[in-house]
Amino acid sequence: MAKLILSMDGLVLKEIALTKERMSIGRKASNDIQIDNLAISGEHAAVVTILNDSFLEDLNSTNGTLVNGQPAKKHFLKNGDVVELGKYKLKYVAEQANPVESADFEKTMVLRPNALKSAVPNELSMATMVAANAVKPLDDFQASRSMPLPVAPVAAPAVVVGAIQILNGASAGRELELVKTLTTLGKPGVQVAVIAKRPQGYFITHVEGAEFPVLNGRAIDAQAQALKDHDVVEIAGIKMEFFLKS
Repeated sequence: MAKLILSMDGLVLKEIALTKERMSIGRKASNDIQIDNLAISGEHAAVVTILNDSFLEDLNSTNGTLVNGQPAKKHFLKNGDVVELGKYKLKYVAEQANPVESADFEKTMVLRPNALKSAVPNELSMATMVAANAVKPLDDFQASRSMPLPVAPVAAPAVVVGAIQILNGASAGRELELVKTLTTLGKPGVQVAVIAKRPQGYFITHVEGAEFPVLNGRAIDAQAQALKDHDVVEIAGIKMEFFLKS
C-alpha cells in the first residue's frame, strides 16, 4: 500500500497510508490529512488512488502546490516524488505489491470442459470388478450403486474484455483492448486520463489538463466515472468508443 511521509525542515512528523480512493489535504479539520498552518488552504489538495497508482490534484489553493519543486495542478505520482505545501513536504512512497499476488490478481480462471476427468472406471477395471465378484450378487449390486455417475462437461464462462476504438484522427478505426489494470490515454501536458480495470468494471478518471475528458457529450468531474458499453469518450480532441467484447 502506498503512503505519504509528512515532514517539515527535515523532521518526519508522521506517515499516512493511502487507504481511501480520495484523501483530502488542508488546514480544515474535516480533511483526511490536516496541516494546521496559515500557508495551507482550507482544502488545499487531494490524492486520488486507483489500485496501485496515485494522482495529486491541487484544489485551487491560494499558495499552490509543488511537486519536485515544480508547480502542479494535476500530477501522476511516482515513487519518491516530493509534494510541497508551504513549509511542509509529503514524500510519496509506492510499496510494490507481492509479485505472486499481483500475478494472481491479473489471472482469470477459466474452467475448460476437457480438463474434467471422467469418474467412470475404464472397461478393464469394470470387467475385473465383475469377474472378481461374480459369486457375490449382493456385492455386485452394492458396487454398482457406489460407482459415481458420469460428470457432464461444464461450459467455460465467457471472458468479457473492455476495449476502445478510435473514431477520428489519423488512427481512426484502431482498436485497443484494455487488458492492463491501468491504461493511460491522452497527450501529456495537454490532457491525460486513465481507464482502470476493476472487478466491478471499467472506470475513467481525469489526471492532467485544465479541461476534463468528455463522456457522452458531458465533461466528467474529478471522481472516477464508470464506463458502459458503447460510451463515447473524448480526450485531447480524440473521440473513442468504449465497448465490451468476449
